[in-house]
Amino acid sequence: MVDAVVKSFRAPDEVVRLPKLTAELVELGELTVSRTVSEPGWRWSEHVRPSVGGDWCQVRHVGVLVSGQLGILFPDGTEVVYGPDDILDIPPGHDGYTVGDEPCVQIDWAGNRPFFASFLIGSRSRVLATLLFTDLVDSTAVAARLGDVRWRELLSTHFAGARAELERYGGREVKTTGDGLLATFDSPGQALRCAVAIRRVANRDGLHLRAGVHVGEVDVVGDDVRGVTVHEASRIMSAAGDDEILVSDLTRALAGSSGLGFQDRGTHTMKGLDGEWRLAAFVSETE
Repeated sequence: MVDAVVKSFRAPDEVVRLPKLTAELVELGELTVSRTVSEPGWRWSEHVRPSVGGDWCQVRHVGVLVSGQLGILFPDGTEVVYGPDDILDIPPGHDGYTVGDEPCVQIDWAGNRPFFASFLIGSRSRVLATLLFTDLVDSTAVAARLGDVRWRELLSTHFAGARAELERYGGREVKTTGDGLLATFDSPGQALRCAVAIRRVANRDGLHLRAGVHVGEVDVVGDDVRGVTVHEASRIMSAAGDDEILVSDLTRALAGSSGLGFQDRGTHTMKGLDGEWRLAAFVSETE
């Protein structure tokens, strides 16, 4: 017998009310579906940013616009306006606003759980997370060789591929870091397998990737993560060589129990961090 689930926005699991914006959230396992109504005059940078920080909304939104109009502004000045029945796939790094005098109603099936997380559990919470940092190797030299237009196209293609792998392995993008990204996972195994997949995406386009995976407590502030663990993960990534995935000793111990293999890379002194850090390279995943 089919185990069907019937849920409704008439009885949402959670409701978030912000200035000029109301969101009704329905949970379907790991999927959060939301109906968001933004009133005329609503703008992310004016009504949400003061609470969550950051210059731009760093969440990808996927859904459909039911009524009204939604405007999206990107850092390069590009603006896109969505209307009724338009399908939304809005990448991280944007400002959103209601267009015109009619409320904007949209349904989202990706993006709004991290977007509203801080308002559901408080403006700041401390959680245990696995962090993945990636970075493209020698990107400045590659950009100079290819030229600005070709490099932007290649970088856009890389991020599109990387985001597909994040979705596949259950990662949550926090933000891009120039030519890399920061993501969180529920377990080291997910993060390591995703790092291998993103490396494969980079190699397919003739690029090389370094990555770092680290486990620790982080402060969740809006759609961002902060704290010493974030800096530690970034330093671990920076110590990696071309196409190398480095992990902290704690990450190695946790992931090793799942049968994943590593090679010791000795101890390292990392800028801004106390003491010596023993690092290992993840080597067991099949390419």
